[in-house]
Amino acid sequence: MTLAGCGLGRSAEPDLPPVEGSVCGDVTLRGDVIGDVDGAGACGIEDAVLLREVDGVALSTPARITCDTARALKTWVNDGVRPAVGDTGGGVQSLRVVAHYACRSRNNRPGARLSEHSFGRAIDIAGIGLANGTEMTVLTDWNGRYATELRAMWRAACGPFGTVLGPESDRFHRDHFHFDTADYRSGSFCR
Repeated sequence: MTLAGCGLGRSAEPDLPPVEGSVCGDVTLRGDVIGDVDGAGACGIEDAVLLREVDGVALSTPARITCDTARALKTWVNDGVRPAVGDTGGGVQSLRVVAHYACRSRNNRPGARLSEHSFGRAIDIAGIGLANGTEMTVLTDWNGRYATELRAMWRAACGPFGTVLGPESDRFHRDHFHFDTADYRSGSFCR
């Protein structure tokens, strides 16, 4: 297990002491260190964390993921979500997480390849909670009130994440964004 991957709470500044509750060597990623997760068969996560908050934005459900996925989520929050939301509803407060680590096939289809969720490299987001208590939801707002904001967020995920799927990709993703850190030689796969 590497020091950087184990989430000992070390900040990016080498002279600063660890911050309790931080993970992945980043004081803005808050949660718990889990360590290795042994899954059934080929599933599992090396150096997993249970992420609860990303740079002040709470996750509705703590996500069991890798540090690479947590860092990609932070990039998306800061470079995609915050600029898209702006001051709307008082700004972004939370992300509604609907899936993270689970040992399963893609789209839960029998015989399909294992999903990136099976390795802690994926997270599914269905809504963006605002400070005033309202929520931008992928299901109702993709073609509705917050279409511009949600589409900007979707586009901003291409790059930090290897795979970005949304309502226009297929029927399995009509109500959420699927983000994973799969590595493709040709760059991000965004649909």
